[in-house]
Amino acid sequence: MRIRPRRLRENPILRRMVRETRLSVDQLIYPVFVVEGEGIREEISSMPGQFRYSQDTLIEELGQVQELGVPAVMLFGIPEVDKKDARGTAGYARDGVICQALEKARKDVPDLLLIADVCLCEYTDHGHCGIIDHQEGSGQATVRNDETLELLALAAVAYAEAGAHLVAPSDMMDGRVAAIREALDQERREDVPILSYAAKYASGFYGPFRDAAESTPQFGDRRSYQMDPANSREALKEVDLDLDEGADIVMVKPAMPYLDVIFQVRQLTTVPVAAYQVSGEYSALCAAFDRGWLERERVMAESLLAIRRAGADLIVTYFAKEAARLIRQGDL
Repeated sequence: MRIRPRRLRENPILRRMVRETRLSVDQLIYPVFVVEGEGIREEISSMPGQFRYSQDTLIEELGQVQELGVPAVMLFGIPEVDKKDARGTAGYARDGVICQALEKARKDVPDLLLIADVCLCEYTDHGHCGIIDHQEGSGQATVRNDETLELLALAAVAYAEAGAHLVAPSDMMDGRVAAIREALDQERREDVPILSYAAKYASGFYGPFRDAAESTPQFGDRRSYQMDPANSREALKEVDLDLDEGADIVMVKPAMPYLDVIFQVRQLTTVPVAAYQVSGEYSALCAAFDRGWLERERVMAESLLAIRRAGADLIVTYFAKEAARLIRQGDL
């Protein structure tokens, strides 16, 4: 045989040299949950190894993240229950949990890139991502799209003023990128990029996150505004719309069940493409690791490389710290 592909696989050094897909620590974003109070470092039961942090312990955690070389974090705020209301006021209050966390992080960990998730579900008493019309007795909720845009814009501006380097709308309201871009520009925050959750699916993989962020809908579901898992052409439409409205980075969420969508989005646009390896992906793998069914480091690395191979330039992942350690050791 003249052609033997195995020739390039035999030597481990050569295997490494001809590797097509590489993972860099610069491509990782670490999601972090912030709560009110002091001295809190509370493990999330459905997400082993992940915690809710108060502002003081948050800074310690962000310091460790920075030491590992992970360049960016995405912050999710969780207010006290009695501060939640129908309009998610705590989500855009300048003295709210997320704005205070951003201000402190910007001051105490200045070299870390801060991304603020922009959504209302953590801050509303009903758990939906916007203002709702609720039909009594129906068990259904209609999110009022256009009225919600104003609140999302308020939140994005508040986060930018508090110190966020990027804002990341995850609500899936139509027109939210344009509304946020206009609001930021009016406040002379035209330098703040928008990382849009452009193709966010109504996925069953979000369960642990809703536990972590205390954002489970109190009635109905989010299928009227998040995407149908059966659709991929619609994802390209959503990406096109967000780009037209001014998105600087577009994201697909979840990641591994939607590798085909990541690939298609990568072919569609020249802007950076992100993917979110969500809580359910993380927790399912951790459960298999704990039972000895899968090798932790090997499968974690394989999952991240698959997301990169599909075309993601950036990966939001709860494995970011572990992956950074492996990269530093030369094992990934």
